[in-house]
Amino acid sequence: MRTKLSLLFLLITPFLSVSQNILQNLDLNLSTVKYPFEVHFLNLHIQNQDLSMAYMDIQPEKPNHKTIILLHGKNFNGAYWETTIRELVKNGFRVIVPDQIGFGKSSKPQSFQYSFQQLALNTKTLLDSLHIEKTSVLGHSMGGMLATRFALMFPEITEKLILENPIGLEDYKQLTPYKPVDYWYKNELAQNYEKIRQYQLVFYYNNQWNSEYDRWVNLLAGWTLNKDYPLIAWNAALTYDMIVTQPVVHEFGLLKCPTLLIIGTRDRTALGKALANPEVQKNMGLYNKLGKKTQQKIPNAKLVELDNVGHLPHIEAFERFISPLLLFLNE
Repeated sequence: MRTKLSLLFLLITPFLSVSQNILQNLDLNLSTVKYPFEVHFLNLHIQNQDLSMAYMDIQPEKPNHKTIILLHGKNFNGAYWETTIRELVKNGFRVIVPDQIGFGKSSKPQSFQYSFQQLALNTKTLLDSLHIEKTSVLGHSMGGMLATRFALMFPEITEKLILENPIGLEDYKQLTPYKPVDYWYKNELAQNYEKIRQYQLVFYYNNQWNSEYDRWVNLLAGWTLNKDYPLIAWNAALTYDMIVTQPVVHEFGLLKCPTLLIIGTRDRTALGKALANPEVQKNMGLYNKLGKKTQQKIPNAKLVELDNVGHLPHIEAFERFISPLLLFLNE
């Protein structure tokens, strides 16, 4: 009898841990969420409206006179770079970490024409305001697409490019049927903690979960409890459309700066995968293959593959992530 009860407890424990996860109602600009470093704001007048772009600017005690900007993914904000920031600063780098418009503590417009070009231009405006003339650029997930666009638009500024499990290594609009913004908006409105966690479990971590990952799920799920969530969901839907309709994969060959790919090969992220036919689905989001294919497209790119690591190497396997990053930046 005791054995049966023990087995039952083991079976229900994962469900208990999910249901007992306590969510905080988070407002539009995450005003109650403390970032690891002081947050500043850049005022932008773009697309006939006044917007505010949040960012952290962390300067080292012993500078090496090099700067790096960290660009977050679609389901994240600048705060998830904390461990990376601390290590880079310890090694002498000045680190700039923005929340893009529509994300984190930055403005969530009622109306905005999202494009990677616009986000790259906003990022350039931020660097100009800080009088930064040269920088390395590290982009994760969606931030990898943005980092690529930034490097293509501003090659004279971009010293080095680092892509950490970027999405967009395949052209989603060629692999999946088009869905309008209203489709993505409806999906976003239906989000909750369980759905967000399940998506990340399957695609980001390939069914290997660590309780530390809940922190990043909670930031998204906490928004779903707020009265302003429809506006957050609308911005999220617009950025889905941006990702699907504005691929960068066909322009990798035009990159001129030294480039490093850091790829967790267990990652299976692929936007719109459920919309594709079953035969196409089988070959989508296979980062154990996509890393190698992308390296061949980018002139003189270096590839570091991290076996048994998912979508977030800097969260899941920090030591294995930071070592090749520092080596590349110091070359």
